[in-house]
Amino acid sequence: MLKKKYGVALASLALAGTYMIAQAEEAPLSVNVKRLSLESAQRVAQATIDECRKQGYQISVTVVDRNGIPQVMLRDTLGPPVSVPISKDKAYTSANFFSPSGGLDRLKDSPLYNRDGLALMAGAVTIEAGGSVFGAVGVSGAPGGEIDESCAKAGVAAITDDLEMGDF
Repeated sequence: MLKKKYGVALASLALAGTYMIAQAEEAPLSVNVKRLSLESAQRVAQATIDECRKQGYQISVTVVDRNGIPQVMLRDTLGPPVSVPISKDKAYTSANFFSPSGGLDRLKDSPLYNRDGLALMAGAVTIEAGGSVFGAVGVSGAPGGEIDESCAKAGVAAITDDLEMGDF
């Protein structure tokens, strides 16, 4: 009886190993990831600051890559110091959920709501073009997440045409 159990177990392992090898042969050996250049990230950040200034607000802005890692962080001259980490958290959240940070209301009752580094509030949008997500931009410092988000959208708009044409 014991030999029969081991025989079945060994046969199962052999089949699983064969399946895993077959899948590995079909899987790509590498992936291509679209990334913003430093200059593109700087353009997004500056256009975001410029838009908020036009509206009369001094803010902080963070541009992150698709993994949520900051590429550019700017704080306008009179932007509140607390707005720096908040803009970073908003951008990180947007990049990791591929969604505007304010569009994640469904997570407010989940354990993620109190997770350090996530900001489930309006003020960040993804940077997307040509079917690829390049990252996100987060804004903090204006009186309300909707204003922060409108500035972030203006920042993304500053490079969208170039990204669509592949000029980045």
